[in-house]
Amino acid sequence: MTDQSAFDTDVWTLTRFVMETGRQVKGATGELTQLINAMLTAIKAISSAVRKAGLAHLQGIAGHINVTGDEVKKLDVLSNDLVINMLQASYSTCVLVTEENKEAVITPAEKRGKYIVCFDPLDGSSNIDCLAPIGTIFAIYKRSSETEPTEKDALQPGNQIVCAGYALYGSATVVAMSTGAGLNFFMLDPAIGEFILTDRNVKIKKKGKTYSLNEGYAKYFDSAVTEYIKHKKFPEDGSAPYGARYVGSMVSDVHRTIAYGGIFLYPANEKSPKGKLRLLYECNPIAFLVEQAGGLATTGTQRILDVQPEALHQRVPFVVGSPDDVEEYMAFVKKYKK
Repeated sequence: MTDQSAFDTDVWTLTRFVMETGRQVKGATGELTQLINAMLTAIKAISSAVRKAGLAHLQGIAGHINVTGDEVKKLDVLSNDLVINMLQASYSTCVLVTEENKEAVITPAEKRGKYIVCFDPLDGSSNIDCLAPIGTIFAIYKRSSETEPTEKDALQPGNQIVCAGYALYGSATVVAMSTGAGLNFFMLDPAIGEFILTDRNVKIKKKGKTYSLNEGYAKYFDSAVTEYIKHKKFPEDGSAPYGARYVGSMVSDVHRTIAYGGIFLYPANEKSPKGKLRLLYECNPIAFLVEQAGGLATTGTQRILDVQPEALHQRVPFVVGSPDDVEEYMAFVKKYKK
């Protein structure tokens, strides 16, 4: 007789999880569930495209530069179109903000709903051609105005997020997501085409053993960052130095930081005095998820989720990770304040 124990007959899929949590919210209409399911369909399609990018000739550059100055890859364009089309077809969005479009995308009146989505369709896409992990990041907000939707509706601080998540296309496709009641990980089972709950209520370690940043910019670091990294490499108390880990794809680096603890830094420097990462669709969703896991996210002087956005593609310094590690970094910022 064959062993059936390895096959779960009461499996928690992400769709089921979203429906269950949605039912517990007083006055829920199901619109957010509809929106999340549309986002997941887009993520499954992007995951499939990423897996066969080489075979389908989707690697390489599309031939233009996006609004934030990055070379656009063919997969970037495909992923952006996929997410926009799926979200608008969910009848639950009114404004979409994407890294690839200079202006906000306003959903046609006949397809409008009450939610705003800010997303990076393919984060770390410079890694596509070398097969390093890449990802999709998104944050969902509720619209606060009653007038015709504009890009101003999207300029909300991260503390107003109702749901955020990222997908990591690595050795497997994983979605990390939260609706404000803890962080959960879901892994895509390609056999059934569903995301399965693998880790519930994920918590980051209080203190890690690794730091993650691009040390190629060391020449341009300010003294706080320079001294902090020196302290991690050569601890004065004789303790073991921190290990260095850096993929160059933020979703991958952040996912590792959440899983193992530690700190991820993309601070401001002489070349990027306001920071490099974008607030609305990179920093805010990641900060929301890390805080849900018990971590911290800061510009160095301010909580990321409290930053009031002034522009769609605004950049900020970004430091995120285990609470003890981030607090130690902030102490260095205070100490070396100019």
